Amino acid sequence: MTDLEWVPQSCTLPTEEQPLRIADWDGLFSEHVTALSRPELQRVRLELSAASGVEDRVRDLADRESGCCSFFTFGITNDDGAVRLDITVDSVHQPVLDALAERAVGLARLGEQR
Repeated sequence: MTDLEWVPQSCTLPTEEQPLRIADWDGLFSEHVTALSRPELQRVRLELSAASGVEDRVRDLADRESGCCSFFTFGITNDDGAVRLDITVDSVHQPVLDALAERAVGLARLGEQR
């Protein structure tokens, strides 16, 4: 699957901006994801490092993503500096969430190898 194949047609982000947004997510995944779980089929939970600025970065990215892909619901919590990001979708968009989770896992592994 190429970088853009999994982007759903319901996404309103202009096509030329999609690679930049994917790069934003990829950077977050590779630099800060410490764990990923799937508490439900339509929800992914990302645990992120407590590094300075991570929560602001996650909030900014979630806000921007909500503007073009309204099918995502983002929940962000901070527990003593460790940031948790819950991403939820409806059943129609579960394949998008599956692809996002797969990408996050793959990139987080790359980040561990550095």
